[in-house]
Amino acid sequence: MPVRKILSDFKEIVDPKHTALVIWDVQNLLVSRIFNREEFLKNVTELIAKARKADIPIFFTKITPLPERFESAPRLSQRRFPGGLTPEQMELSIRPAEGDVVLLKNTANIFIGTNFELMIRNAGIQTIVFSGIATEIGIESSARDSLNRGFYTVVVEDAVSSADKAAHERSLANMRNMLIVKGTSEIAEAW
Repeated sequence: MPVRKILSDFKEIVDPKHTALVIWDVQNLLVSRIFNREEFLKNVTELIAKARKADIPIFFTKITPLPERFESAPRLSQRRFPGGLTPEQMELSIRPAEGDVVLLKNTANIFIGTNFELMIRNAGIQTIVFSGIATEIGIESSARDSLNRGFYTVVVEDAVSSADKAAHERSLANMRNMLIVKGTSEIAEAW
């Protein structure tokens, strides 16, 4: 039976050789509604700069609603923005650089309906670091699924946000019980 190496040291877990950074849904509409906009943008920008310097792959996600005819009835019943959104509202507030990957997605989970898992497994990624909006929706859903799929999973507590501060804080508390939750400076120092 092959021997697996179980990583326990944080610096080893986030080693740039096997880590990817996800920047979740930093679209203009969402960024304009969060409770800690300035701090969030500062921390995400710092995280991206450190990741680029360490040659860590960066994946931006972008909400891309399905045409109404092809969307599920339960998801349609929960649509937060009836009537649709403008192209400007849907643009990313932080621009990806050449080499970054932009994943168009239709759900609040990075693994559903995208080639993300195939791409990161092909690249030998073992650790996924999550940042973005909204903590209690796409971040928590994707982070839990990441752990369930066998990836080391890190949530950057001061580089995630929400329009609902209380929900954001509850979500971080939930995730601390099962995932690694660290601040931007701790992660930047490890990179």
